[in-house]
Amino acid sequence: MNINLKTFTSFILFILINQVVKSQQVDETISHSPHKATFYSAILPGLGQAYNKKYWKIPIVYAGIGALSYAINFNSKYYKKYKSAYRDWIINDPNNKSYLEFIPSNLTEEEVRTEHNVWFEEALNSKKQRYRRYRDLSYIGMTALYVLQIMDAAVDAHFYNFDISDDLSLNVSPGLIENTAEALPVFGLKLKIRIM
Repeated sequence: MNINLKTFTSFILFILINQVVKSQQVDETISHSPHKATFYSAILPGLGQAYNKKYWKIPIVYAGIGALSYAINFNSKYYKKYKSAYRDWIINDPNNKSYLEFIPSNLTEEEVRTEHNVWFEEALNSKKQRYRRYRDLSYIGMTALYVLQIMDAAVDAHFYNFDISDDLSLNVSPGLIENTAEALPVFGLKLKIRIM
């Protein structure tokens, strides 16, 4: 029995989305579960937002995932290149010269080895460290995005049935306030808040 990964993933996504829709149809008026929203978001980013009917947030989540995936890929690629170039420069093996692509076009390899040795070695090491740092920060950003979208789904689910009455009002009016120290009324503002 040979099932490819795309078919299997599509089948699992279909089942998860079907379960989200069924749970909304059956139990929507009774309760909206923050646990379900958290679980769905942990399984597949954006699924908790779909459960909460905040569909506009799903493209934002996936745009963040896409941007951070690109950053991870880009920084990893250049980190590996500079790491290899730095290693080859230090070892000075004539068969491995990956550093040649980083030598400026106005200099030869011999000139760099004799006159600019320290500068070139420091430049390779600096670039290697920079791309490693950016790659690591991209991984941290991806983890933070994953956790934030789970937290967002949980908070939205908690406030899903929160009713804000149309009768909220704030009335500001001038008024007399008793001044107990001088026994004379003082002019001021009265704030009346009506919640229900």
